[in-house]
Amino acid sequence: MGPGVNDIGLSRKHIMQGIEDSLRRMGTDYIDVYYAHLPDYETPIEETLRAMDDLVHQGKVRYIACSNFRAWQLCKALWVSELHNLTRFDCIQTPYNLITRDIEHELLPLCFSEGIAVCVYNPLAGGLLTGKHKLNKPPVKGTRYTDERMGPAYRERYWSATNFEAVARLKQIAEVNGRNLAQFALAWIISNETITSVTCGTTSLKQLEENLVATEIKLSQEELEVCDDVWQQIRPHRFFYGSLQVRR
Repeated sequence: MGPGVNDIGLSRKHIMQGIEDSLRRMGTDYIDVYYAHLPDYETPIEETLRAMDDLVHQGKVRYIACSNFRAWQLCKALWVSELHNLTRFDCIQTPYNLITRDIEHELLPLCFSEGIAVCVYNPLAGGLLTGKHKLNKPPVKGTRYTDERMGPAYRERYWSATNFEAVARLKQIAEVNGRNLAQFALAWIISNETITSVTCGTTSLKQLEENLVATEIKLSQEELEVCDDVWQQIRPHRFFYGSLQVRR
């Protein structure tokens, strides 16, 4: 939020200042869900949790959550909360889509086991899973890929020949069954019982209405198997200690 040493991170000072600034800007007395947006490797997690626990007891926050934490970081935070009787993270926000499924190995099983809500972002891979982008053409204007600030990061994250090949195959199976790719991709996410909600931006009422159709779609076993096969092409099966814990 600024150039100073206390303008970033999850220290007690920054959290306390941040909540007061947020409440004032929004003109409200409390926040429903307060997120730790990124892990802070410079601040002990106990300091962060004690500060957030105080905010809950003060009535300024109802629930606390984290975003972009790895499985071990969330697990450690849950342990610290239980050890010291502090408010725990009840939700995590994480990227998840048909071409970004690594959280299935450890994070999702942890959330399923401990009853942690999972709020997904990037469900359409920054728009790649709409099928409107082409590898050999410039990104469509007005999208994440052309944004001045976020564009480079999104192109590095998703813009690759491998991902475009995967999208083409996913689009084919979606259209065979009379669905557009975006609806298909969203329906696939919410078919996972561990997912609580999906954060999906729209630019028009029409787009919102089209996306909401996904809540009424039930994918067949054949469609789910094709999705798994596409993912295996992106991340070929190799044995490692966590590979036996995948849950869908």
